[in-house]
Amino acid sequence: MLTKRQLLVLKEIIRQSTETGQPVGSKSLMARLPVHVSSATIRNDMAALEDAGLILKTHSSSGRVPSTKGYRFYLDHLIEPTAASPMDLATIQQAFGGTYHELDDIVAQSARILSNLTNYTAISLGPEVASVSLTGFRLVPLGGQQVMAILVTSNGAVRNQLFTLPANVDSSAIEKAIRIVNDKLVGLPLNEVAKKVQSEVPELMMHYMTTPDGFLNIFGDVLKQAASERFYVGGRLNLMDFIGTDDMNQLKSVLSMIDADTGDINQLLGPVGNVPIEVKLGDELTPDTLKNLSLIIANYDVGAHGTGTIALLGPSAMPYSRMIGLLDAFRSELAKRLTSYYKNFD
Repeated sequence: MLTKRQLLVLKEIIRQSTETGQPVGSKSLMARLPVHVSSATIRNDMAALEDAGLILKTHSSSGRVPSTKGYRFYLDHLIEPTAASPMDLATIQQAFGGTYHELDDIVAQSARILSNLTNYTAISLGPEVASVSLTGFRLVPLGGQQVMAILVTSNGAVRNQLFTLPANVDSSAIEKAIRIVNDKLVGLPLNEVAKKVQSEVPELMMHYMTTPDGFLNIFGDVLKQAASERFYVGGRLNLMDFIGTDDMNQLKSVLSMIDADTGDINQLLGPVGNVPIEVKLGDELTPDTLKNLSLIIANYDVGAHGTGTIALLGPSAMPYSRMIGLLDAFRSELAKRLTSYYKNFD
């Protein structure tokens, strides 16, 4: 059982080491602690904290740094989040200013803003809306056999994709197929649309098209794009500041994990609890390539439009009080911006 003074020593070691990036010694603690004790007493307290596995002695000096266990103890029992400063709030609000035509633009901008504010790597996922429905689908001829497929959903998202139609395609049949989509599928949730595309719709289209597979492939591709979980990453190169080029294998692995085309962001974020803001570090992060890193995850709520996630990936030695306070303010501003955007489609 730690004493109150030992808890103060641990808290101060964490504060100083995250601010300076250097090991903390007894003389530095003696000058900063809110209680007046001798250097010998502080060394005894540091020895107790070391025995408990909460701090570690470095090879380069007599100072101590927090261990992963120490950070976990601090996060669970000692942390006092610092409210975002007026300057940070003004920066966030100003950066979110402007007009956005698509929801993805706001989500992508949020990752850029957060990475610039913190100098860490920021990850932003848009709201997950189980009830997002299809509101429209059309094909726009672009000349020759090229068309642009445009799909619109109830949350205001617009997906488009270029396709080349087969040379023997019947334009009147295509028009009838589009009519079937708009008559039978518009208004349904996307997950239900996807099921019907596999079951009922092909049979309906057989009445108008000899081989509807080509059209269904076009519709299915753009539908998949609309229904996919989209995430954005800001500050990828910031990883080099705390992983460094001395461990290129880890750097490559983490970069691959957050790559939009090949990465698995769910593997990084993992299951998110019901708490508004959560910190994962050490063995709590998978896979092993995330060793010595820390992830702060925050949910934001956009009411009936669902919840999204923003996260900060950085070193274990983050200034957690400031980062958690900043993330709390940021998720509130992001929710306001998205709520305002959605009002145009309600």
